Amino acid sequence: MLRLESITKTFPGTLALDKVNFDLNTGEVHAIIGENGAGKSTLIKVISGIYQPDSGEIFLDGKPVNFRNTLFAQQSGIAAIYQEPTIFPDLNIAENVFMGHHICIKVTKRINWRKIYKETEKLLQSLEVDLKPRTTVKSLSAAQQQLVEIVKALSLKSKILIMDEPTSSITLREVKELFGIIKRLKSSGTAIIFISHRIEEAMEIADRVTVLRDGHYIGTRDVSSVTIDELIQMMVGRVLKDLFPKINVERGEPVLHVESLTREGQFKDVSFELHKGEILGFSGLIGAGRSELARAIFGLGNPYSGKIFVNGKQAHITNPGIAMDHGIAYLPEDRQHQGLVLLMNITSNITLPILNQFTRAGLLSTAKELKVAKKYADMLDVRAPGLWKNVMQLSGGNQQKVVLAKWLATNPRILILDEPTRGIDVGAKASVHKFMGELASRGIGIIMISSELPEILGMSDRIIVMCEGEIKAEFTRKEATQDKLLSAAVGLSYDQINKIGVNK
Repeated sequence: MLRLESITKTFPGTLALDKVNFDLNTGEVHAIIGENGAGKSTLIKVISGIYQPDSGEIFLDGKPVNFRNTLFAQQSGIAAIYQEPTIFPDLNIAENVFMGHHICIKVTKRINWRKIYKETEKLLQSLEVDLKPRTTVKSLSAAQQQLVEIVKALSLKSKILIMDEPTSSITLREVKELFGIIKRLKSSGTAIIFISHRIEEAMEIADRVTVLRDGHYIGTRDVSSVTIDELIQMMVGRVLKDLFPKINVERGEPVLHVESLTREGQFKDVSFELHKGEILGFSGLIGAGRSELARAIFGLGNPYSGKIFVNGKQAHITNPGIAMDHGIAYLPEDRQHQGLVLLMNITSNITLPILNQFTRAGLLSTAKELKVAKKYADMLDVRAPGLWKNVMQLSGGNQQKVVLAKWLATNPRILILDEPTRGIDVGAKASVHKFMGELASRGIGIIMISSELPEILGMSDRIIVMCEGEIKAEFTRKEATQDKLLSAAVGLSYDQINKIGVNK
């Protein structure tokens, strides 16, 4: 159905794609995987008409085409669903689905709303989705908003559907529902390009997998004849020996003590201790209150009740400035909206929390600022043509490294990491995990919130499980298993957990 031959695309200072090949069959799910910066996003933007290649050819149904813009690609039957939904939150589902291609009455040219709502309902039913066309989109979950994007693509009668990181912000149950819809689309003849950093998901849903690395085409494999280890080696160019390089650190004295912390409607009566050199994992389902707890400790959000002690002394943390004064740093879950200023460069982002260190009499010493930024960018191995590069133009993994570099520049004693490896590839994950271990060995106490059980089990010294805003269980590294964590996450008591077998 679709074939790309020797596609090359360059940007100032960057060769994004270098003679990349790709093909897609009717009724096939073809996954594209690779590290952040491998060229996945650039390739799908070429296919969807956002970028035009510098050289190479594109064939659709055997005929050469030039996707000179997104409208041309859309009219050719190609639709893209991006990681960040491109929807109008204050409009309803039907209004979003037919935005830009409304059904009109031929004679009067007025919008035929009755037919639009009827067609939207038919499309929702075809996917076996229990949503109403008049539901306002902002009231939907992230997974449901993605379904609206899929319905929008179907309304355009798309033959090819591009899904860019569709599972990055949805729950395990929602992933299964999404995969069910993908299978139904596949059986109806729709071809799907599935981009993901989660190799296990690509192996589960795809028929074939194409691997890109540093803008180069590495190869295409049938899922039935390749292993995860082989794909990882293709992605990173080497054998990745240890994704969770845990360093055993002797636990020191408590650096943080939280006592009966409560915020109405978010979490209740939360108490725990964090020790020097310890990685304390927080596990639980989405909505368990983990992120809200982290934000409260950092002084964000509504007032809370309870007490916070830092190094044995009570701290009245009402804003992030006070938290930073106590040596607390917080890497948020949403790096793009909460962790970075996208239109600023790498240097300015890294030095933003400590800008006063480089000023004298109101004047900024850019030389000192650049020196510090370079130190932490090198420490985290931020890959970019230069520190002048806007962070918006970096890959997801490098953006995450910039956020981490920014908070390390504050010399924290307590580091809160909320989903530290969400949306980044396996190679970047291993780098972040390695660095976490090094920070713990320097005596920094780390709180790690993660929805990925292998990460929680692989990196934590202790694990606290939350459910509906309350702590349900606590496990040592030796005690913890996936079954115990999942059981606690759905609300079972510690006694109930111990009664069920590990294999259950």
